[in-house]
Amino acid sequence: MDNFPRTAVYPGSFDPPTKGHLDVLKRAAGLFDRVVVGIGRNPEKDSLFTAEERIGLMKTVRPEGSDIVVESYEGLTVDFAKKHQAVALIRGFRTMSDVESECRLAIANRTVADLETVLMVAAPEHAFTSSRLIREVVGLGGELERLRAFVPDVVLESLSEKQRELQQRMHGS
Repeated sequence: MDNFPRTAVYPGSFDPPTKGHLDVLKRAAGLFDRVVVGIGRNPEKDSLFTAEERIGLMKTVRPEGSDIVVESYEGLTVDFAKKHQAVALIRGFRTMSDVESECRLAIANRTVADLETVLMVAAPEHAFTSSRLIREVVGLGGELERLRAFVPDVVLESLSEKQRELQQRMHGS
């Protein structure tokens, strides 16, 4: 048996962290000794929260009682995983189209970095949760109370603050 903790990296933008993310994280923590949440910067996405804000939110809402570390990173996910001596990447998926893209990515990660990927299907109650949808509701001034089913209360409060900031900027206040 190995004498080192079996570490997995759960990468993503987590912008914002959702109940779906937390469900996957909790289940991953049950499979591995240590899970490192890697909050990456995706240049193709417009972030609502800064990396520091996302780290703070994830640290606040992460499941207790497990060895879960939260860090930001830039660059390749496989390099971040190697830095943490991870044996696997954790990826959540919701739809069959997610499976296709995640499989391609898993094959690439295994080929270039000898890193396994554990795909975790979304729980039925989180199957339609999307950070992108949440960001759109915030950005377009939608009713945030309707997002309570998708995000923890502390995240909902932060979304409300962001929506106020966006509205103030739009109205020149």
